[in-house]
Amino acid sequence: MASAASAPPTPGNLKRIVAASLIGTTIEWYDFFLYGSAAALVFNELFFPDSDPLVGTLLSFLTYAVGFAARPVGALVFGHYGDRLGRKKLLVLSLLMMGGATFAIGLLPTHATVGTAAPVLLTVLRLVQGFALGGEWGGAVLLVSEHGDARRRGFWASWPQTGAPAGQLLATGVLSLLTAVLSDAAFNSWGWRIPFLLSGVLVMVGLWIRLSVDESPVFKQALAQAESRKAKAEPLPLVAVVRYHWRDVLIAMGARMAENISYYVITAFILVYATSAADVSKQTALNAVLVASAVHFAVIPAWGALSDRIGRRPVYLLGAAGVGLWMFPFFMLIDSGDFSSLLLAVTVGLVLHGAMYAPQAAFFSEMFATRMRYSGASIGAQFASVAAGAPAPLIATALLSEYDSSTPISLYVIASAVLTLFAVGVARETRHRDLAEVDSVPGDGDGSGSVSGSRPQGARTV
Repeated sequence: MASAASAPPTPGNLKRIVAASLIGTTIEWYDFFLYGSAAALVFNELFFPDSDPLVGTLLSFLTYAVGFAARPVGALVFGHYGDRLGRKKLLVLSLLMMGGATFAIGLLPTHATVGTAAPVLLTVLRLVQGFALGGEWGGAVLLVSEHGDARRRGFWASWPQTGAPAGQLLATGVLSLLTAVLSDAAFNSWGWRIPFLLSGVLVMVGLWIRLSVDESPVFKQALAQAESRKAKAEPLPLVAVVRYHWRDVLIAMGARMAENISYYVITAFILVYATSAADVSKQTALNAVLVASAVHFAVIPAWGALSDRIGRRPVYLLGAAGVGLWMFPFFMLIDSGDFSSLLLAVTVGLVLHGAMYAPQAAFFSEMFATRMRYSGASIGAQFASVAAGAPAPLIATALLSEYDSSTPISLYVIASAVLTLFAVGVARETRHRDLAEVDSVPGDGDGSGSVSGSRPQGARTV
């Protein structure tokens, strides 16, 4: 029998919670991806004009990567307070920080106006973006995961994950529209600012919805239990994660490698490769990412539902293997210079990516105990992003510059897929765990700890 805290909420309440998480993550990813697209398209000219075009792009992507460096710090801070104070409060704060930084980027003076101060200010705001996003993801997926039940958790928890393609879709769509209606001179002069300033309006909408939802019942139950044990000091969430869940953190980090690297190669680096190596227009490349992101959005809930039927691991492994196998055909199709081939390359790549991204929310949530879940899931996800997503466009651009070939880039993504296959392959299946029952306990002497909710695959706890 399910515990009271994990009993399914009413359908209307659950949908409102899902909507709040989805809209919030969409806005945050819109802000984050908007920077990546602008870095590939215009920031090299506006903020690094003294470099040659490819070096300018590398410097632009370097500021892009700086945002990833701040994400683990955000994960630590937001995870700590999210496990102590609740998911909802921290999600509101992350949305305000992300939206404020993005809006400010739209007001920045360029290198032509203030010189080297321009890229410095850009870098500082990118750090704020990364810090906020580092705390956003864990809270958003946990708010949904902890409201639902184990039977359909993969499906419902995958909806906040659609915030990534929705944000990509929105960011790319706005940029595509502007590049279509504005001349290059107008876009480079002032048009690029519009999508960043639009973030201010989106944040107000997100806050209105996010403030209307309740705190996670699983967290409230765990907090009440902790209050009743006040005589016994609780360890800090970070300390507890390292002590009892270090193996799960490493698995989460390994699982993120192929998912993160492939995504940024497919959606961010493609804007560089298609326009420079394949001689495809900026507008054509943006349109391909736009359409593929819509398909990506649609397939993520389907992959999440499949993980409820056959397990998180099989779906995740399928996606990792598929992305690795697709890389050589991916670049061959882009090299053709044909829009339909370019669209096929990006769409298939994102569909396979979705098989990893969709079950990830439920998979990571089910690994950790409630009072350290925000910290554990966020640390595992965001520390991996420093080694994976952060340098991916930078490494891919450098490999293209050095070898003038897509082969090293394909091998780079394939290597990440092998690492993810290993990490997920050694993980336990987590489907059907009742999150209210998952708790950390001392290990059997090896210091690894275990999870009381860990049961043989297929065993039901609800």
